[in-house]
Amino acid sequence: MGIRIKKEIAFKTGSLTDKETFISMLIVGALFFIFGFVTWVNSILIPYFKIACQLSNFQSYLVTFAFYISYFIMSVPSSFLLKTVGFKKGIMLGLWVMAIGAFIFIPAALTRTYEVFLLGLFTIGTGLAILQSAANPYITILGPKDKAAKRISIMGICNKGAGILAPLLFASMVLKVTDSELFRQLPLMDTVHKKEALDELIRRVILPYAFVGAVLFGFGVFIRYSPLPEIDAESESSALAYANSGKTNIFQFPHLILGALAIFLHVGTQVIAIDTIIGYADSMHIPLMEAKVFPSYTLFATISGYVIGIVVIPKYISQVNALRCCTILGILFTLLIIFAHGKVGILGHITDISIWFVVLLGLANSMVWAGIWPLALSDLGRFTKLGASIMVMGLCGSAILPLLYGHFADLFNVRKAYWVLFPCYLYLIFYAFHGFKLRNWL
Repeated sequence: MGIRIKKEIAFKTGSLTDKETFISMLIVGALFFIFGFVTWVNSILIPYFKIACQLSNFQSYLVTFAFYISYFIMSVPSSFLLKTVGFKKGIMLGLWVMAIGAFIFIPAALTRTYEVFLLGLFTIGTGLAILQSAANPYITILGPKDKAAKRISIMGICNKGAGILAPLLFASMVLKVTDSELFRQLPLMDTVHKKEALDELIRRVILPYAFVGAVLFGFGVFIRYSPLPEIDAESESSALAYANSGKTNIFQFPHLILGALAIFLHVGTQVIAIDTIIGYADSMHIPLMEAKVFPSYTLFATISGYVIGIVVIPKYISQVNALRCCTILGILFTLLIIFAHGKVGILGHITDISIWFVVLLGLANSMVWAGIWPLALSDLGRFTKLGASIMVMGLCGSAILPLLYGHFADLFNVRKAYWVLFPCYLYLIFYAFHGFKLRNWL
């Protein structure tokens, strides 16, 4: 009993041993892998549902809206859940909620009802909101403050590595070599044969999502009995407690609120870069069977940025300056997407060069998340968990900005719609250079 009490005290003060920290990093890394797998598979779900459920661009991007709007709705309740049950049980419950969402895909596929698919995606997003509210502040404070971006980058590799695998594995399970011919024939089919073909196409998701649901449930059980420690995310030094003594609510921290807006815009630009690239490839008459690999290219560019960040931060460059470089690259690549023209042959694809600047947005986005989180959570003290939930609310940008892109794509074209990224990167530049420093609104 005495040994157990000592451990609990150590966890609450954040004084974990190297072994405990390493084990915690492994478990949280596995969580980030799951985040990436269920999140970035949306990049193939969007064009897949667009065909199978016969949708417009705007309707197809409701996939991201249903998935990410749950973050806005559930992030603050998630913070209260974590306060009540702790990190470990909260993570377990989040995984189980995600499993329920995956199982909802089964009746959705049997009836080919797009609205039920959206309900399943919303439920998966709800579980992820709980996990994100726990995992992001957890990894941020699990070591020295000036190396937080490096730790988040390692988690990002787990996340985006899963994102590379997810669309490729999903496509290999639900798409066939003969589907290119099927997609060409669909507009020519009569109503009965078209319905039969679309029903067969959509029911291919049943097996992979049943498997995903079972894995999520099992991993939740594992987390419950794992050695993942509880740590105190809201401890305050006496100086910080004094500085925050006059603070009564979370909105008295400008750097946090502005950081949440930065996250809102960042995740929106990230999802647009990944989830729209197949549609952009389609505008260049690249078939889905070839275009399916482009999200993986973007994610690989992001992973490359993470690796660079791990090597150079904080030894050669501070995490703040890394954030500044990435935001400037983001606005540069956005302009090149819109204005650069010319056919090129890269990696066996004959495309307009602009699509490769969409890929390079992955590099520009790589260190933005890792840069914003420690800056926004800095000096919150007892407000840290609630502050993390406000940050997670910002993930609803992934729901709203792709819809804006889809609207402008229908209104103009898929290339001009990338103008939606320009003001986003302008604000991110503002936050990277000035916004994170603000400690008072006036």
